[in-house]
Amino acid sequence: MAKGRIEVDERHCKGCALCTTVCPKDLISMAMERLTPRGYHPAELRDPEAACTGCAICAVICPDVAITVYRWIPAAKSLPVSA
Repeated sequence: MAKGRIEVDERHCKGCALCTTVCPKDLISMAMERLTPRGYHPAELRDPEAACTGCAICAVICPDVAITVYRWIPAAKSLPVSA
């Protein structure tokens, strides 16, 4: 299974929280302990070591294009070639 992570560009995030409503693993929350330069609470990945699959639904719904998704897919095992 793929593993992923997200980065939120806090210069663009306006704290709308749409991304928190669509994450199938419920891994995104609003960072209530800090503010963006524009005065909003930004979205954040709760646990970077968690089960984020890199599905990118959060990035698609973000109206400010503030989310970048990184996704790693494990390399496939080599299969023997028969002649």
